[in-house]
Amino acid sequence: MPPRVQLKPHLTASEIKHLYRHAQDKIEARRWHLVHLVAQQWTVRQAAQLIGMNYDYAKEIIGRYNQQGPLGVKNRSQQGQPSPRSLLTPEQQQELKQALQAASPDGERWTGPKVARWIAAKTGKQVWAQRGWDYLQRLKDEEDACD
Repeated sequence: MPPRVQLKPHLTASEIKHLYRHAQDKIEARRWHLVHLVAQQWTVRQAAQLIGMNYDYAKEIIGRYNQQGPLGVKNRSQQGQPSPRSLLTPEQQQELKQALQAASPDGERWTGPKVARWIAAKTGKQVWAQRGWDYLQRLKDEEDACD
């Protein structure tokens, strides 16, 4: 069995649970759910699997929580701060937004893996399906906010 990660005592388990249950941002709520499960002695792998998160991404979130405390869990894109690991430039994001208005290359609906492949083709970088899904949801949420 993999070793369990020890969370730094930035918050109590009940404070983490409260943040998880009351987070307004979907991405942030999911991250707090991960931290909550790890605080309950789940392994990072088990917690990531339960909530459908990539294991490497889950390790990154837990590492940021341990280093930065609650600020490490915050969704920086909702705070107007671009992620330092943003895959697309603002121009590429606009291009993706336009591409999403049409059918995907296979003629079906856009999915996270399809968006990830689109991003990979534009950037030349390997892109996880989860990142494609994140971009798909973010751009969809922006579009819904404009309606």
